[in-house]
Amino acid sequence: MNEALREHRPERVIHLAAQAGVRYSLENPHAYVESNVVAFTNILEACRHHKVEHLTYASTSSVYGANTRMPFSEPESVNHPLQFYAATKKANELMAHSYSHLFRLPTTGLRFFTVYGPWGRPDMALFLFTKRTLAGEPIPVFNHGNHTRDFTYVDDIVEGVIRASDDIAAPNPEWNSDTPDPATSNAPYRIFNIGNNNPVKLSAYIEAIEDALGKQAIKELLPLQLGDVPDTYADSTKLEHAVGYKPATPFKEGVANFVAWYRDYYDV
Repeated sequence: MNEALREHRPERVIHLAAQAGVRYSLENPHAYVESNVVAFTNILEACRHHKVEHLTYASTSSVYGANTRMPFSEPESVNHPLQFYAATKKANELMAHSYSHLFRLPTTGLRFFTVYGPWGRPDMALFLFTKRTLAGEPIPVFNHGNHTRDFTYVDDIVEGVIRASDDIAAPNPEWNSDTPDPATSNAPYRIFNIGNNNPVKLSAYIEAIEDALGKQAIKELLPLQLGDVPDTYADSTKLEHAVGYKPATPFKEGVANFVAWYRDYYDV
């Protein structure tokens, strides 16, 4: 990291790399410490020493954990994560604040809500369901398809990330230590939700995949999995007010775009 920043002298850094995924964190928590805690420390140190103007990084909606008040909004407490993955991403937010406070490094954390689209991760539902449905294999449908997720299309995420990076974080002049807002600070630090503002039931998401494929899925209905939350729903109004972010892709259109990409890429 130090060599890269020393050579290229970037004004902004956008950090999206991580060990992601809820379920794998149950099996290999050490991978999450190495990628999400140690590596993020390396990012912060490099940004500090090379005078980066603004660090924008990916957090996750998973930090809301046991919260049930919908929609999720940034001033709410996120002190009850339900998986180790979420705990490491919450740690990133806290680590970023300490560097914003100590070294005046402007930082913006973006809590991603279920990103999907072309080139998506193979372990995510859209990729897995598409692959198995085309192969005639059953798909695992946890919580009997009653999950709701604020599925956010990748193009909308990219737009929000770029807009946030271009708008350098600054101290909140109204921040009050007697009633502290956890999403802002008197340091150049802030946290935003970045979501679609439109939760969709998993069963409806699967129907969109079936429609795009022209093929019915074989559904293996399963109970809620350990570490999963039943619902997510982003209140992204703060990001909209700050940088004009407004998601524009309906989930059926986004799913169809992914299926078209998948068929072309894998020639199926």
